[in-house]
Amino acid sequence: MSSSLKVSEIFYSIQGEGPFSGYPTLFIRLFGCNLNCSWCDTPQAKPPFSHKEFAVNDLVRLWKENFCSIPFVTITGGEPLLQKTGVVELAESLLSLGAIVELETNGSLSLEGLPKELVKVVDVKTPSSGMEVFNRLENLKYLNDKDVIKFVIKDEKDFEFSLNLVEKLKIYEKVQVFFSPVHGELSPKILAGWILKSRLPIRLQVQLHKFLGLP
Repeated sequence: MSSSLKVSEIFYSIQGEGPFSGYPTLFIRLFGCNLNCSWCDTPQAKPPFSHKEFAVNDLVRLWKENFCSIPFVTITGGEPLLQKTGVVELAESLLSLGAIVELETNGSLSLEGLPKELVKVVDVKTPSSGMEVFNRLENLKYLNDKDVIKFVIKDEKDFEFSLNLVEKLKIYEKVQVFFSPVHGELSPKILAGWILKSRLPIRLQVQLHKFLGLP
């Protein structure tokens, strides 16, 4: 019997961030989050907003019948791993049909048991988020070079925090490292300058969909 998932919204758009930025993508945004970041840009994915429940089989069928020519599917949130059993079932089903599946997670929950083929984009929370105490750095052992560790940066304190962690753990030797400015709070050009001075293989990421006015 298929699991069910609490879904905030399903939409088709240009992927604005992560390793597949720029590609047309089907987004499945799951409902619920265990964190409360100060600069959260998806408040609709948690209470008091509403959600709908979908069987995993129905979500797979939606992709297969309408979007299979577009292989990219992003499972995001909220925090998808609050519904881990259904997420694993959904990812495995889509992967078996040839989809390229990406999971966006806030990094506070264990990645153990996720499909190896699943592309994982994992946040490390910076001080401005107010949620850095929930970082689960042991998750690095479940990642490889197709996966991403992402730092969302609001100010220079966030940048120094992120840079120190990247250097201390040599994260760039294990996974891709992305630094992304908080939209509307930090100029991408300023962040680019800081990255250039670091002389480390850190990738600047802007939220392309926001510049395009897309969801």
